[in-house]
Amino acid sequence: MNSPDTAGSAPVCSAKSCRTDAVWVLAWNNPKLHTPERRKTWLACDEHREHLSAFLGARGFLKDVVELSEWERNSAADG
Repeated sequence: MNSPDTAGSAPVCSAKSCRTDAVWVLAWNNPKLHTPERRKTWLACDEHREHLSAFLGARGFLKDVVELSEWERNSAADG
């Protein structure tokens, strides 16, 4: 899946075959593989946000859904 810090191009949705600009960051973690504080990310356009959230949520992986612009602001402040 795409990372929110994709260098050199506009971030696109992580849904299969979707090339739409991403608007959302879905932060998730698989507790069987990752430490509790670790966050993996998928990106979503408005159309696929609910579908991708439901997929991760059904597995108990979804931790947060944040607008991409807010995620980038927070990442810049942390960095």
